[in-house]
Amino acid sequence: MAAALAAVLLTGCSSGGGTPEREQRTAAPGQVPQSSARPADATRCGATPRSYRPAGALPQPGHMPAKSTMAGIVARGRLIAGVDQNSYLFGYRNPLTGQLDGYEIELLKRVSTALFGRPDRIQFRTITSAQRIPVLLQKDPVDIVIDSMTINCERWQSVAFSSDYMDAGQRVLVPKDSTAKSIDDLGGRKVCAASGTTSIDTLRGLKEHPVVAVGVKDWTDCLMLMQLGQVDAVSTDDTILIGLQRQDPNTKLIGPRFTAEPHGIAMQPRQVDFVRFVNGVLEQMRQDGSLEKLARDWLGDGTTFGPPPAVYRD
Repeated sequence: MAAALAAVLLTGCSSGGGTPEREQRTAAPGQVPQSSARPADATRCGATPRSYRPAGALPQPGHMPAKSTMAGIVARGRLIAGVDQNSYLFGYRNPLTGQLDGYEIELLKRVSTALFGRPDRIQFRTITSAQRIPVLLQKDPVDIVIDSMTINCERWQSVAFSSDYMDAGQRVLVPKDSTAKSIDDLGGRKVCAASGTTSIDTLRGLKEHPVVAVGVKDWTDCLMLMQLGQVDAVSTDDTILIGLQRQDPNTKLIGPRFTAEPHGIAMQPRQVDFVRFVNGVLEQMRQDGSLEKLARDWLGDGTTFGPPPAVYRD
């Protein structure tokens, strides 16, 4: 399947922050430069939130534009990334190797290769769904978060997103002996989702057949609660549910998608140059077929999860 995980660098990190999009402040060597560029205006998102167009061809690895966010990352010597370790197939700790593995880990390796010329210059910080935005905005932020994150205008108020690299939709996972056929059959029942996700917000907003939404820290907690009979179902993006189903073959996916969940890579809102750079990597992967191959390798042939064409705001 996927290659062995890149080495995890455990040394400390410099504070992140900036882009050369407008005014540029000078940063010390190894630091990511600061910028006065404003975060994206969420009112421009529309029904399908749009990202920033790549700024031409990617620079050569190790030779980033002077004073750019990418130059600061390269000077530091590593890309600091927020990832999941509990989403099987996407970002999870491989029990055979003890290393992080999955679709999104492989995608990060392509970003590392574009920056450094090698895939192993990544320092991973494992996070929960609820931490995905805070880790980009805290005093010691990560550079990038890739964690099955739905792009929407509300989140664009806080972070900047890449183009959509995979389309998913919310569905339901139930025990194999369940008689439920869709979310409509679970009115009044306990349905689990991770806290801090659009999935639990959707469950709490159901009007016609309201459910009892149960929030937990990680998706594996939902699966455990369902195995113990403490919840009746798990509901989130079907990409995540496929991983849970493979972990427990005594479960089944039911019903059609009842939301649209475009997936994006999140970055600090003022680092627009880095967003353009990552979009350049994604565009390169669309063109060479490797983005589609990742989906097939991890989710199987005939997958309907991507990659969608990129749509930009500029």
